[in-house]
Amino acid sequence: MAQVYFHCSSSDKVRIDQSGMAVSNFAEARDAAASVVRSLIMQHNDEDWRDWVVHVQDELDEEIFVMPFAFVLGKPH
Repeated sequence: MAQVYFHCSSSDKVRIDQSGMAVSNFAEARDAAASVVRSLIMQHNDEDWRDWVVHVQDELDEEIFVMPFAFVLGKPH
C-alpha cells in the first residue's frame, strides 16, 4: 500500500489534497484520480475544468503521473 495525493491545478488555481488515499497499485491510483475529477466537475459552479490537471504524488512528494481533466471529460463536440 502507498499513500498518494491528488493535487489539482489550472493555469491560475491550485487545490491541495491534504489527506490523500492509500492505494495498492497504479491502476487503483488512476481510477481514484478519475474519481477526483468526476467529483469536482459534478459540483454546481461555473468553473471551466478543461485546463485543469490532477497531479498524483506519493508521500515523498514525487509525482507519479499527471491526468488532465480532459481525459475524463472527453473532447467537446
